[in-house]
Amino acid sequence: MSQPDSRLPLIVIIGPTAVGKTELALQLAERLNGEIVSADSRLFYRGMDIGTAKPSTAEMARVPHHLIDVANPDETWSLSVFQQKACQAIDGIHQRGKLPFLVGGTGQYIRAVTQGWTPPEVKPDERLRAILEKLKDEKGPDGTCWLHDKLRILDSVSADRIDPRNYRRTIRALEVIFTTGQPFSTQRGQEDSPYRLISIGLKRPRPELYARVDERIESMFKNGLLNEVEKLLEKGYAPDLPSMSAIGYREAVAVIQGKMSLDEAIVQMKRITRVFVRRQGNWFKEDDAQIKWFDATMEVTRAVEKYIKSML
Repeated sequence: MSQPDSRLPLIVIIGPTAVGKTELALQLAERLNGEIVSADSRLFYRGMDIGTAKPSTAEMARVPHHLIDVANPDETWSLSVFQQKACQAIDGIHQRGKLPFLVGGTGQYIRAVTQGWTPPEVKPDERLRAILEKLKDEKGPDGTCWLHDKLRILDSVSADRIDPRNYRRTIRALEVIFTTGQPFSTQRGQEDSPYRLISIGLKRPRPELYARVDERIESMFKNGLLNEVEKLLEKGYAPDLPSMSAIGYREAVAVIQGKMSLDEAIVQMKRITRVFVRRQGNWFKEDDAQIKWFDATMEVTRAVEKYIKSML
């Protein structure tokens, strides 16, 4: 006979951008005496609300939320810091006798918690970063791809997981490799999960999901995304901060600086978000066997609640 699993439960709700994770998590946390831990790296930052589709004040008042509005835009939360803070929040929820819900669409942040990763705690090397950025700039428009190609030579696994356009993550991977002499991908570590996982996935047909993404992006601009970004710039937050490179913010900065029209920004944001949605799908496929998928086009709250109760 197999031994009963003595680990404490963790409900994980995943799915691509705009699929409907926020509302489902709210309803389930209300019904099951839960608290929500955000695993969306864009929600850390104060003052960045519209462009991140952050839950509203009213939504966050319905159940306790964690790891939202925990840093200023000029602070950097590494994967290691996130993992530590998320596990602390989950442990606190368990101690209060409640059920933790880890909710998000950022695959590596989810896995860092659920798979017990041990992210490398290599301190930033500003001199090395400056050299890598200079090399990138010297290569001109193809500099970001050139940098990513160098990463692929040294660590193809990490290169497959990092968007070639995300030169900051590429530089971080190279920084860790050059500092430690080991591939970045092998330094995550991977252990059995410290929790008894109940993983819920939400999905929608791709055309419907794209339509929801388009509607969300148009609403962001109608609801004041440009004004939000202008306020951040007025407070002294530089447009080249990692937080300001998030989808939507870099396009809004380009509009404010006169480098792009509003219509061009909306079109570009929609295109890049669709690419991001496809990359999210690739992340989730790797864990497909452990995820119970539900069709978000249907009313799924009761069905998901029933499934969770059956697994507890």
